[in-house]
Amino acid sequence: MRKFNIRKVLDGLTAGSSSASQQQQQQQHPPGNREPEIQETLQSEHFQLCKTVRHGFPYQPSALAFDPVQKILAVGTQTGALRLFGRPGVECYCQHDSGAAVIQLQFLINEGALVSALADDTLHLWNLRQKRPAILHSLKFCRERITFCHLPFQSKWLYVGTERGNIHIVNVESFTLSGYVIMWNKAIELSSKSHPGPVVHISDNPMDEGKLLIGFESGTVVLWDLKSKKADYRYTYDEAIHSVAWHHEGKQFICSHSDGTLTIWSVRSPAKPVQTITPHGKQLKDGKKPEPCKPILKVEFKTTRSGEPFIILSGGLSYDTVGRRPCLTVMHGKSTAVLEMDYSIVDFLTLCETPYPNDFQEPYAVVVLLEKDLVLIDLAQNGYPIFENPYPLSIHESPVTCCEYFADCPVDLIPALYSVGARQKRQGYSKKEWPINGGNWGLGVQSYSEIIITGHADGSIKFWDASAITLQVLYKLKTSKVFEKSRNKDEKPNTDIVDEDPYAIQIISWCPESRMLCIAGVSAHVIIYRFSKQEVITEVIPMLEVRLLYEISDVETPEGEQAPPLPTPVGSANPQPIPPQSHPSTSSSSSDGLRDNVPCLKVKSSPLKQSPGYQTELVIQLVWVGGEPPQQITSLAVNSSYGLVVFGNCNGIAMVDYLQKAVLLNLGTVELYGSNDPYRREPRSPRKSRQPSGGLCDISEGAVVPEDRCKSPTSGSSSPHNSDDEQKMNNFIEKVKIKSRKFSKMVASDIAKMSRKLSLPTDLKPDLDIKDNSFSRSRSSSVTSIDKESREAISALHFCETFTRKTDSAPCPSLWVGTTLGTVLVIALNLPPGGEQRLLQPVIVSPSGTILRLKGAILRMAFLDSTGCLLPPAHEPWKEHNVPEEKDEKEKLKKRRPVSVSPSSSQEISENQYAVICSEKQAKVISLPTQNCAYKQNITETSFVLRGDIVSLSNSICLACFCANGHIMTFSLPSLRPLLDVYYLPLTNMRIARTFCFTNNGQALYLVSPTEIQRLTYSQETCENLQEMLGELFTPVETPEAPNRGFFKGLFGGGAQSLDREELFGESSSGKASRSLAQHIPGPGGIEGVKGAASGVVGELARARLALDERGQKLSDLEERTAAMLSSADSFSKHAHEMMLKYKDKKWYQF
Repeated sequence: MRKFNIRKVLDGLTAGSSSASQQQQQQQHPPGNREPEIQETLQSEHFQLCKTVRHGFPYQPSALAFDPVQKILAVGTQTGALRLFGRPGVECYCQHDSGAAVIQLQFLINEGALVSALADDTLHLWNLRQKRPAILHSLKFCRERITFCHLPFQSKWLYVGTERGNIHIVNVESFTLSGYVIMWNKAIELSSKSHPGPVVHISDNPMDEGKLLIGFESGTVVLWDLKSKKADYRYTYDEAIHSVAWHHEGKQFICSHSDGTLTIWSVRSPAKPVQTITPHGKQLKDGKKPEPCKPILKVEFKTTRSGEPFIILSGGLSYDTVGRRPCLTVMHGKSTAVLEMDYSIVDFLTLCETPYPNDFQEPYAVVVLLEKDLVLIDLAQNGYPIFENPYPLSIHESPVTCCEYFADCPVDLIPALYSVGARQKRQGYSKKEWPINGGNWGLGVQSYSEIIITGHADGSIKFWDASAITLQVLYKLKTSKVFEKSRNKDEKPNTDIVDEDPYAIQIISWCPESRMLCIAGVSAHVIIYRFSKQEVITEVIPMLEVRLLYEISDVETPEGEQAPPLPTPVGSANPQPIPPQSHPSTSSSSSDGLRDNVPCLKVKSSPLKQSPGYQTELVIQLVWVGGEPPQQITSLAVNSSYGLVVFGNCNGIAMVDYLQKAVLLNLGTVELYGSNDPYRREPRSPRKSRQPSGGLCDISEGAVVPEDRCKSPTSGSSSPHNSDDEQKMNNFIEKVKIKSRKFSKMVASDIAKMSRKLSLPTDLKPDLDIKDNSFSRSRSSSVTSIDKESREAISALHFCETFTRKTDSAPCPSLWVGTTLGTVLVIALNLPPGGEQRLLQPVIVSPSGTILRLKGAILRMAFLDSTGCLLPPAHEPWKEHNVPEEKDEKEKLKKRRPVSVSPSSSQEISENQYAVICSEKQAKVISLPTQNCAYKQNITETSFVLRGDIVSLSNSICLACFCANGHIMTFSLPSLRPLLDVYYLPLTNMRIARTFCFTNNGQALYLVSPTEIQRLTYSQETCENLQEMLGELFTPVETPEAPNRGFFKGLFGGGAQSLDREELFGESSSGKASRSLAQHIPGPGGIEGVKGAASGVVGELARARLALDERGQKLSDLEERTAAMLSSADSFSKHAHEMMLKYKDKKWYQF
């Protein structure tokens, strides 16, 4: 029962008036043919666009920090992004507006704040106490470049080291500079003639906060006394310094150097290091120095109560280890463990039990930030195993080539995928819980399940549970398992359709209800999968080869001389059901040495063990034709109810019955039109081996053997070929042959390159700029123009049960085909009854003659019933097919015809339907069966639509579009009223175009970087609930107690010395800093936090309170300034009075 809403009624009236204005551009219908009005419930206020969450590994990471009390990890990137990780499911993404690289991060431990230092010499203070962190203050250094920052635990004074070698001190509360500065020339010895280089390290002595250790790049280390403002000790070494670390007792520190050495120094012995270690250097026998190694980029020195300290370092390998992977070295007592990493190390941190630097550190784990991964090593277990990473950081394990998004899936789907995926888990992980476990989860407001499927360059497919703005991998499928791998480089003659990644996934077609999965790969291969919970061993992988090429260059093949005995579908390698013993034979080359009838990949001939999950049902491959590689597949559709899969490319279309393993249809795009072709194209080189087709009318009913079944009603018994025709054809072919072969090779490689970059119908755009006025093309006979015209690719495919012709009285199964030239063609399907008959009788494919046209390539099609509800394609419910069925169940099956396939479906015969068709330029709603254009909307004139989806939202449906100019738009259905038009982001690269997709309930996503998925919503309701759904990073936690100094240490003053930094760095003692040194910029943080949390009346109150606060603050500022002005006026009048008294009795010449 829908609520009555007066506003919606008014909206309906305004919509009526706006649709009246639209009617000018729409097709006028005769009065008798008026479309029945459908009540549309979606209005503009249902839509709002906002980003929700970002998943995946932070792209190009550059900095790392950890809060040991809150247990929160922060990662900064080279593009100014900030990613915060708490317990699994608690993640947050923020962005610095400048986009400058993050060079360092420092938590204000247990304060719910973070300081970031950027490459553009700015410091920012982030407030983490709100669900969407924001910047509270910024400080821009104008004259010096920031190189290193250090914030002592429980201090508000941040030390900032610069490229010039100076150290400035920032008050973190007010984000202002102190007048206290440590100048480089005061820090180094006066006798030193050279500049010590940038500051690479700052830290205070764990036992004495008044002593600051400063490391300069050149190799000089200085222990600076903050109170006396002079250097206590200076330590010099010949090699450049990369990092420094203290022993917790404050008597020793360790430095890492550019020659692969570590030097350990005693604080009171600056003359030379106590010990010099080269962890990876070869020790020479005669006491000489070890050979130099690569720089040790970072070292950490961590102590334990019960045993030897840990020295952990990155880098330092010897130069002769060519090709060795980057390593992290853990030295503990006499043992040295070298842990190899998959990628280069950006940074690492040791996680310790205490936040206090003057206590035993008790390290328990090391978090290693790699270029493309985050690894956590367990230090407490033998062999240092890694923790199993619970974050979804493996999206880019192999580059993502395509993705699909499904919201509101069947409820049993995620558990089914999880159960088969759980068996794929690797062994050997640490047994402990993941130690980064701060924050709290948000409230799961959404009740529906969401699944994201990603296709990858290595041929793998990953299923992800994306429910309630989280992401977790469910199951991984490797599609390359069915193919033979080449043992060496010489054995790769067939994969040269692409340079690398021959198994890369281009298109995914998935039916969530039946769990049927179909993929198209870059090597012009299609694989159909069924889901099963049982393990099976497939003796022979079922396989079909399809010869899909409209124009043939090579006609001299010996087989080509004889006409085939049957008019079987063109060039299918084996239209009959496959004998289970062997694969269809292929000839590797034609008589003149050109590769012919060879697929790009070789299917395994040995038995294949298939684990529970998705199992191969059929492999279909397009083959080389006359030296030309097959063109990449541009569209794909599978239907579980019909048992059919269909795919197309820029040459044509092929339909396969995957139950009977037979090719039903194999046609060039031009042949689909038959005599209705508006472009009046002629085949470039028609095959001699078949009858010239008059379009689809001549296709046999099915590709199975009985000869009388296969003859088409119109083909007749005698062949229409005659010798004159053949002679003319031969002459024509001879003339064109050489040119066409050269040109088509070039075109093939061009298209392969283009579709490699972007597997969309738009990949043909460079050659089809003229398609909008293509109806008036000249009949040029040159090879170039024919080739361009004939490259009309199949860009959209949709199975449905609808009216295929104007005269139909009932809907029937059909396939709707959309092309890159804006044409929609309809093919009727005649399916045999269900059960065993379905496997014995052929599927009959016949044309309907229906042709519809739009501007621009067709992207998406869908169908609505007479009430405006979406009609989903027919599907079978999923059932386990590897379990033998009971006899009585078989009987039921024989009698049963799939409900979804029945021509007289639940609809009444009188009821009409609507076809919704979206192209790159416009959308049309066509009334069926009359085929009148009920509504039309020109989406864009200057740009083109990259992705269009018909989706459900708020118990209604709409058309959602993403344009190349960055606009996201939605339109009501069926009237195509514009509901939302927001500029979101420009199409900056092909990756966004290839991966952008909309789904139900107002959800959308795209690949924002090679490693990250950005999710967004266009639903007002989701935007409102987002604040509740997001997790909280900050949780109130007690700070651990400080370590006990002990009686004797307290008595004889051996414990940690504290320092009153306020007294030293405050304005009263150190004065004000130079104004030109840094500029303070107040951030929007606090206000934004309130704005984000506020909504409705509460929001208004909060905003009013905030305005009052701001006003109060301004008034108090004004009061202070007034008081200051009064006091300065007072003092001025005093001075003036004193001056007057002093000089009143003096003459002018006495001045």
